[in-house]
Amino acid sequence: MPDDLRGLDDLEAAGRRVLVRADLNVPLDGGAVADDLRIEESLPTIRRLRDAGARVVVMSHLGRPKGRVVEELRLAPVGARLAELLGAPVTVAGDVVGDDAAAKVDAMTDGDVVLLENLRFEPGEEANDDGFAAALAAFGDAYVDDAFGAAHRAHASVVGVPALLDDAVAGELLATEIATLSRLLTDPPRPFVAILGGAKVSDKLGVLDSLLERVDRLLVGGAMCFTFLQATGADVGASRVEHDRVDRVRELLARADARGVEVVLPGDVVAAEAFDENADARTVPADAVPAGWMGLDVGPATVDRFAAAVGDAGAVLWNGPMGVFEWERFAAGTEGVARAVAACAGFTVVGGGDSAAAVRKLGLSDQVAHVSTGGGASLEFLEGRELPGVAALRRR
Repeated sequence: MPDDLRGLDDLEAAGRRVLVRADLNVPLDGGAVADDLRIEESLPTIRRLRDAGARVVVMSHLGRPKGRVVEELRLAPVGARLAELLGAPVTVAGDVVGDDAAAKVDAMTDGDVVLLENLRFEPGEEANDDGFAAALAAFGDAYVDDAFGAAHRAHASVVGVPALLDDAVAGELLATEIATLSRLLTDPPRPFVAILGGAKVSDKLGVLDSLLERVDRLLVGGAMCFTFLQATGADVGASRVEHDRVDRVRELLARADARGVEVVLPGDVVAAEAFDENADARTVPADAVPAGWMGLDVGPATVDRFAAAVGDAGAVLWNGPMGVFEWERFAAGTEGVARAVAACAGFTVVGGGDSAAAVRKLGLSDQVAHVSTGGGASLEFLEGRELPGVAALRRR
């Protein structure tokens, strides 16, 4: 962790109310938690604070309620799952900074855990409203940010609250994320291989600029690969292409060539007659997609080539699926890359979001050195940007 950030070792927690900004933004299915990765990742910090005798007030957002109460986005199911994993009671408040939250916080004794209601039920959260930040800060004597997945958001619970409390430190998850991703930026084992996928190359331009200065190989899949392929003159049929980014991609390819970075693009793709789970589909050369057809996954030969490119890597960063992996017929590329990353003996990092979900689904999480909890946050960090949530914790 950077020298100018304080961590839990620097916090006197006994007998104090400690506000913990966690990222418990988990998927729900039928009122139950469908994937508890983010809850699990929050446990070390919460346990450590409880063991130290703190009164732990946890706050998180869930979904996008846009400043109003949405019954389906209440945190009660999250609190129930947190209590199960923690092996201790968790009291869930019925509001964020209202009477019920105040009463439950006031009633706390050492080692208790209270979970405030969904932060984004309050419009002041995303607006970083001073009054809302002050109301939250009144519930704590100290602040711990353990929400890497929200660290790129300048929201009240992320930047407003730590500005109001003298003790503001990083939790274990946030510290681990910063240390891991910093290693990729400053001293990655070689060769360093980056695998980027996802729908839009425009979402990845910043991280592409940053990684081209650092990686030895760049592997590109997902729908974004078709903008790269078109930039090389390939015929990609009706595949998704960001035409206004083609020239920019040509510049990136020229830079990669000048720096000696090997760029590996798909040689074959699984193309479909329409963007439909049940459309006719077949494997075709990536530079000769039939007219009117669109690529929805990388092909088997590409998976083999990507696996070979990862095989001897000293470090691997993977961010973004290789195709429409939510549909089983177009999931083989993402699964193949996930298995190749898991099999690599190097320092392997999966950069959150859909990639993390794929690794979890295949039961490969324990075969990867680090699975990030923050998709957008990890991308912004790897771009070299200062995340607002991290800046708020810098030694003042």
